[in-house]
Amino acid sequence: MYWTAPSRLRLPRLAHWLSPPLMDRYLAGQLVPPFLFSVGLVASFGVAIGYLSDLGNKIVEKNLPLEQALEILLLKVPEFLAYALPIAVLLSALLTFGRLGGDSELVALRACGAGLFRLAVPVVCLSLVATGLTYGVGEWVVPAANYRATAILVDSIQEEHPFWQNRDIFYPEFEEVKTPQGKTERRLKRLIYAERFDGKTMEELTVLQWSGSRLNKIIISDQAAWNPQRRGWDFFGGAVYPLKKDASYQESEPFQSRLVELPKSAFDFALQGRDPYEMNIREARAYMDILRLIGDRKKLNFFQVRTEQKAAFPFVCVVFGLVGMAVGARPQRLSRATGFGLSVFIVFAYYLVGFAAGSLGMAEILSPAPAAWAPNLIGLAVGLGLLYRFNQG
Repeated sequence: MYWTAPSRLRLPRLAHWLSPPLMDRYLAGQLVPPFLFSVGLVASFGVAIGYLSDLGNKIVEKNLPLEQALEILLLKVPEFLAYALPIAVLLSALLTFGRLGGDSELVALRACGAGLFRLAVPVVCLSLVATGLTYGVGEWVVPAANYRATAILVDSIQEEHPFWQNRDIFYPEFEEVKTPQGKTERRLKRLIYAERFDGKTMEELTVLQWSGSRLNKIIISDQAAWNPQRRGWDFFGGAVYPLKKDASYQESEPFQSRLVELPKSAFDFALQGRDPYEMNIREARAYMDILRLIGDRKKLNFFQVRTEQKAAFPFVCVVFGLVGMAVGARPQRLSRATGFGLSVFIVFAYYLVGFAAGSLGMAEILSPAPAAWAPNLIGLAVGLGLLYRFNQG
């Protein structure tokens, strides 16, 4: 009995530390139901308004099969779910604290010594959970679903896609060389062109290869595919044309099959030709490495900004949670209709700032990271400022 008594005494103390305070449990119980309702509502409206009419036009005007249209619609649900989670946090915080203020419960809680920053703990916890869900869905589900939806449209109705690399693929490869003056300059080393690419095989391939500043070899082939075992390209049905110094070609070297040592990055460039929202962050960074190799500065900057925006977007849940709570906790009574109106305004303001900052990033006035994170930092400052102001009142 002497040794068991202390362990019994420790159990309530351990339960006390593991169990959240009654106030936090009550606020969480008030926040979660409107959050879940808002997720379903916003995601449903997003799919219906954002994509249903467009799919209807494709069915009628471009003869998209109904079965494939339904598959595309289901594939778009994760994307709109990722957009719905931050808005649901905003609505939940705004409506919950608006009701608490209207019923004088907020006054009672503050009279007990709980300031607005203490009351924000359940909101921040909900926001962090939503941040994790938004990141997980946006990183592991949305890219694959979007890519599959694009593939269906390209295969079914031959819809044009700006990043879809299945025709007219150009891949330039550069090298750094020292000039006689001691300067370093970038010079074209190899240019690869393919008329078609099906994801495994390039067709009607032409390769121009330079030695220094002189074009010294041309390779033409009907087909080519990357051989991972031999770490090279298998060319089929073609010829090699060595060039003399006067640019005239020597006798050609025809072949039926030939291993050519070319970089795998040309294959990766064609294979990974996707929209930034059809890649996860790891895939986008690998693709940006290829863009650096080929020197496509404009496209590289575009992908850098979009990738940083994808990394920054989930944290808008915390921003919306604090702003929603601060606006809902105002001294004036907040009706439900007013709450929805304020939510629309806050979301619009955030995306307006995000669009402006993103445009500055695309124009290279801002670097990619500040362009992507500026809306979150501004929103966080506004939310904390409002909380501080109303907490003093």
